[in-house]
Amino acid sequence: MKTYTVKLIEGKTNNLIWQKANSLIDFSSPWDSEFIKKTEFKAVHNSEYIFFQFKVNDHQTHIHVSEDKNDSINNSDRVELFFRCDASLTPYYCLEIDSKSRIMDFKSLPNKDFNFNWNWPLKDIDVKSSVKQNHYIIEIKISIKSLNNLNLIKKGVIETGIYRAKYKKQEDNTFKPTWITWVNPGTDEPNFHTPTSFGILKLE
Repeated sequence: MKTYTVKLIEGKTNNLIWQKANSLIDFSSPWDSEFIKKTEFKAVHNSEYIFFQFKVNDHQTHIHVSEDKNDSINNSDRVELFFRCDASLTPYYCLEIDSKSRIMDFKSLPNKDFNFNWNWPLKDIDVKSSVKQNHYIIEIKISIKSLNNLNLIKKGVIETGIYRAKYKKQEDNTFKPTWITWVNPGTDEPNFHTPTSFGILKLE
């Protein structure tokens, strides 16, 4: 399995923490031959939290307009983190976050058995985003306590899927997603909800 080392930092956080983080840019779309702009992922941790950052090169960020929040996020440009207890995917937990800092969080079982009534405890997660001319940044802070409570950290290892969705305008004015992943799941069709799409985050 692909492995990313999450470096340990000391004290409270600030913008300088990202200078200490490993940079992960090994993303691809196994189902799309078109050029994909750079996605950069970073993560660090201290004794209380893990901090994640996505920097997505994109000068046309798409937001789907809908009164239903989940429908809007589900059809918008976004980044995604999936955490699983083990390869059986019983269960795994999904965070899908758009450039407006909106979270679509849910618990799932195999075969895309989604439970949208489940939410990550608000006191244990914080998200912020910023959109610039040529990129957007999403930062996510998750408490280690909540990850442990969900049985997601085992001997300093978190089995994690790291993804991105990019919606492109088509000739008929509809938008079609390009699915981008750290780990190629080896599926014929785009599918992140499969055991082969996960890698390992190793806490230093």
